[in-house]
Amino acid sequence: MTSSRPAGPRLPTLEDVARSAGVSRATVSRVVNGTRNVDPEIQKVVQQAVAATGYVPNRAARSLVTRRTDSVALVFSVPDHHAADDPFLGQVFSDPFFGRIVGGLLTVLRPRGVHPVLMLADSAGVRRSLVPNLRQEHIDGVVLVSIAPDDPLPAMLTEAGVPTVLFARPATPLPISYVDIAQQTGAKLAAEHLLGRGCRRITTIAGPADSPAGQDRLTGFREAMAEHGFAYVPSVEGSFTQEGGERAMKQLLAEQPDTDGVFVANDLMAQGALLVLRDHGRRVPDDVAVIGFDDSSAALSSRPLLTTIRQPVEDMAAEMAKLLMALMDDPAQQTRSVIFKTTLVRRESA
Repeated sequence: MTSSRPAGPRLPTLEDVARSAGVSRATVSRVVNGTRNVDPEIQKVVQQAVAATGYVPNRAARSLVTRRTDSVALVFSVPDHHAADDPFLGQVFSDPFFGRIVGGLLTVLRPRGVHPVLMLADSAGVRRSLVPNLRQEHIDGVVLVSIAPDDPLPAMLTEAGVPTVLFARPATPLPISYVDIAQQTGAKLAAEHLLGRGCRRITTIAGPADSPAGQDRLTGFREAMAEHGFAYVPSVEGSFTQEGGERAMKQLLAEQPDTDGVFVANDLMAQGALLVLRDHGRRVPDDVAVIGFDDSSAALSSRPLLTTIRQPVEDMAAEMAKLLMALMDDPAQQTRSVIFKTTLVRRESA
């Protein structure tokens, strides 16, 4: 008695794609494996043939050729929290900011067949084990978003030679590629808008002192005010949270009760500031004009709607993915920084 394999549709092969595209099997292999030295027109023809035939690359075989797994880690590094039910962790992943980063990354990674793996670094132990875990999982590179003060991960990844791109300038100078925005320029836009409205008793709620973004925004705002003759701007440090904005606004009103304009270093703190101003009977923007920073979902959920400085998070995330792909293709290339422009989004609060 003879046996045979069950009948079924045959999976498309490289040879099928080559015949459909009218090119050699080797050319199809180079396109599928992401090799650079292929004419763009030929790449387009081969990609069309891949789509027409329904060919699906063998990831295991491809990784043997390219020495890559087409997986990158999206690492969110946050301050240490030890309780599994800590509400902070829920806030991290419910914040649309992180969703905007993922969306921007996918616009670049998905067409390349690269898959992001989400990792949360929320303790010193997790950070220490991150590099060994990346190697064990054969991760090709890292997109790092860090909101942890004095985060050691940028230096650890750099020293380990892991291709990495960082969201925002590192707190200490490192040979690491990153994307950022013109923080100081954005803060100057806020100062000029408040002054243009006629505000003269202007204060600011600054970001944390250990945050490069917070300090850049404070410096830019103070410099712009100084250029217009205001030698001193009262400031209270906040924590980039709504509660921090509430505490800081209460302190400013106690110390500077005649405040008529406030620049707040992010939208969440501005949302808290608006609540305090309302509770104190201050009309916004008639009595006090308020400007935030980020153009996040908090700007649209605030009442009144928040005037703010916009950072193009999706575009920044897409650029991070492009930088990382380039590093993975050529780890020896020089690190790069890409700085995006900011814009003022005018709404009801100023």
